[in-house]
Amino acid sequence: MGTGRKTAEEIRSIREEAGMYDPLKAKTRVVAFVATVFIIGAGAAAGLGWTTTSHAMLPVVEQPQVPVAAVQPAMDLSDAFTNLADAVTPAVVRIESRRTVEASARGQMMPEQFRQYFDVPEGEQGEPRSAISGGSGFIVSRDGYILTNNHVVENATDLRVYFPDRRYFPATVVGQDPFTDVAVIKVDVDEDLPVMSFGDSDEVDVGEWIVAIGNPGFGASTQLDFTVTAGIISAKGRGLRLLQRDLQGDRRLAELAPYAIEDFIQTDAVINPGNSGGPMVNLEGQVVGINSAIATRTGVYQGYGFAIPINLARRIMEDLIEYGHVKRPRIGVQIADIVAEDAEAYGLPKVSGVLVQDVPDDGPAYRVLEREDVIVALDGQPVGYVSELQAEIAERRPGDRVELTVYRDGRPEDLSIRLGEAPLNDVAAVVAEAPVLASERLGIQVEALTPEIAAQIGYEEPTGVILRDVLSGSVAERRGVAGYEGWKLIRINEREIERPEDVRSALDAVEAGEIVSLYFEFRDGTQRFVNVRMP
Repeated sequence: MGTGRKTAEEIRSIREEAGMYDPLKAKTRVVAFVATVFIIGAGAAAGLGWTTTSHAMLPVVEQPQVPVAAVQPAMDLSDAFTNLADAVTPAVVRIESRRTVEASARGQMMPEQFRQYFDVPEGEQGEPRSAISGGSGFIVSRDGYILTNNHVVENATDLRVYFPDRRYFPATVVGQDPFTDVAVIKVDVDEDLPVMSFGDSDEVDVGEWIVAIGNPGFGASTQLDFTVTAGIISAKGRGLRLLQRDLQGDRRLAELAPYAIEDFIQTDAVINPGNSGGPMVNLEGQVVGINSAIATRTGVYQGYGFAIPINLARRIMEDLIEYGHVKRPRIGVQIADIVAEDAEAYGLPKVSGVLVQDVPDDGPAYRVLEREDVIVALDGQPVGYVSELQAEIAERRPGDRVELTVYRDGRPEDLSIRLGEAPLNDVAAVVAEAPVLASERLGIQVEALTPEIAAQIGYEEPTGVILRDVLSGSVAERRGVAGYEGWKLIRINEREIERPEDVRSALDAVEAGEIVSLYFEFRDGTQRFVNVRMP
């Protein structure tokens, strides 16, 4: 009696009779298995971080695990975000801003969201130098007007705007308003540009879905262009005192810090450095805010993002384009938010409103409002906070008449005031008009090769000019010129370089858009050259 065990040949015969065995397919499976093992081994050896598996060895399930109907609402929302991004992204731009920075102040006075772009420790001393930072903006007219934040372009000596299709153009500042952090710049192009559609920021509701678009930045070497993030409106009417603190740090504007208007929309959509100036849009593709700030202890997003309401920004934009500055309306009072004790003291129906603390005799409200009046409504619309009242007034114009509802002696009373104009125009922020050296535009800094420097870096002859530094984010850095720091710069185009003055003269002769050829020599005699387009 047999053991019951069958030979391989007997098993093969049985499988063939059942149509289960094909010698050609068997060989194919073996080859596939060997190929798979080879690929996996090679991938692991190369550190690729993934593996490849043959379909013949491991069937892949491709059928949905959840019925489509069960997740249709989520899929519809996903499609909405996709369509929204496709529609609005073409009108979003990246802004590259060059400015002169005082070394002693770079780490201290700079807004937190920009500090990383300059890579300067706090308190560092040294000569002023040119530096580059980035931000976002969006196109508001087909002829090239762009809305952004003031802090993106403030003190800029040179601006460049990058489009999603990778083209870039020089830009000029049309007007800036440090009191709302709004600015308008313009590019000149011979085509109609895509534009953003404006929504109504007064109509957005807490809990409403929004999308934030911009260029998160993180430095010139890791630009994350045109990133889209989604979230909801977390709150409205946030007064953070960010602008007031910045203005108080500027000697020219410190006395006017109370005129800063902060009525931010808060969101949990991810906003990071470089998103500043980008649009916050609703699900209909309409911009309802300008991404402007984050509340953070680390310098990056921690769940609290803030945007300027577009109704306020639009009013500022219109004045900047028409006049070059903002005609700011004012009531002419010193005010504070109502707290619970005030509500009880003045007989208010709820803890809401704006307390009048003083009425200067040179303002529009003199002889109309009184100290300890509580403003609870403007033109019939309730106002609960100082920031809300300031933003509503800012959307109007000097000379407009407004109706205020105030509580006085425990009773509501309606009063009419004609708005005056705030004294801000004499100190309106403007772009510095000092000429920018061509070397700064290119992004290189040179110095004479002195005996001390030559001894430090190994040159036998202390003559000529060395490349001392290449600015982060500059066109020179993007062309790899930073790799020649410490090399002699011996020629620019056809001009021999012997002194730093020769560098400036040679580069000043190159027009924007032209190619400049930089020739370098290392201490061992090795020579290299780089061609760079002058911005």
